[in-house]
Amino acid sequence: MMRRSTLAAAFLLPAALCAQTRRDFSTSRQLHGETRLTARIEYGAGSLRMAPATGGDLYRLVMSYDGDRYTPLSSFDAGNGSVRLGLASTGSGGLHIGSRRQLEQTAFVTLSPAVGLDLSLELGAVEADIELGGLQLTDLRLTTGASRTTLRFSRPNAGRCARATLSGGAADISILGLGNSRCRQVEFDGGVGKVLLDLTGTWPSDARVRVQMAVGALTLRLPRDLGIRLTLDRFLSSFPASGWTRQGNAYLSPGYAHSARHLDLALSSTLGGIDVEWVN
Repeated sequence: MMRRSTLAAAFLLPAALCAQTRRDFSTSRQLHGETRLTARIEYGAGSLRMAPATGGDLYRLVMSYDGDRYTPLSSFDAGNGSVRLGLASTGSGGLHIGSRRQLEQTAFVTLSPAVGLDLSLELGAVEADIELGGLQLTDLRLTTGASRTTLRFSRPNAGRCARATLSGGAADISILGLGNSRCRQVEFDGGVGKVLLDLTGTWPSDARVRVQMAVGALTLRLPRDLGIRLTLDRFLSSFPASGWTRQGNAYLSPGYAHSARHLDLALSSTLGGIDVEWVN
C-alpha cells in the first residue's frame, strides 16, 4: 500500500509543478501637469514592448504573467516624480519542470512624450522591442542579461539628452537610429554576444560614443554623411580600416573634412570580430 501511494505521488507531482497561475495586471496614471518623470523599468523574464504613449497617460503598463513565480512592480512617487514598473521574481517558485510557460509572459509599457524623461531599463531573460523615438529623453540607462533586445529611435529625441549608458551580458542587442537619441555622450559595454550599433540619425554637434566589447561580434552601421573620428584600441580583434585616413592615433572616415556633422567614436574590443556597414 505504501508503494502504491508513493508511485501515485510521483505521477502527480510533475503535474502539480507544471500547473501555473497566469494572471493579468494593468496600471496607469493620467498626466496631471507633470513636466518630468524618472522611470525605472525592471523586467525579469518574458517579452517586453515599449513605445511612446499616444493619449493622455503619463505611463501605462499592461501585463500577463506567471503568478506563481513572479510579482508585478508598480509604485509612483508624486513627490519626486518617479515611477517603478515591471516584473520581479518572487524567489519561491521551487522546482520547475520546463520553462515554456515562463517565456509566455508579456508586458507592454507606454510613457508620455510630453515630459522630460530620465529612463532606466533593467532586463533579464527578455525578448524586448523598445521604441524610444519621439520621447523627451534627458538620460538613458539600459542593462540586459541573457536577452534579445531591439532598441529603436525611429524619430529624433524631442528633448536634450546628456548621456546614454548601455550594457549587455550574454545578449543579442540591436540599437537602431542611435543618432536620433540626441545624447551627447553614449557608452556601450558588451559582454558575450552579438551587437549591432546603427549610428544613423540626427546627432547633436560634437557627440561622443565609446564602445567596449569583451567577447562577441560587433557590427557598426555608419552613415556616409557623418564625419567620424575613430580611436581604436584592439587586442585579437579586427577592424576594416580600408578607406579611412590615419591622423595621429586616430582614423578619419571618408569625407570627414566636408561633413556637416561630426562624431568622436572610441572603440575597444578584446576578442571578436568587427564589421562595418556604410549606409546613405
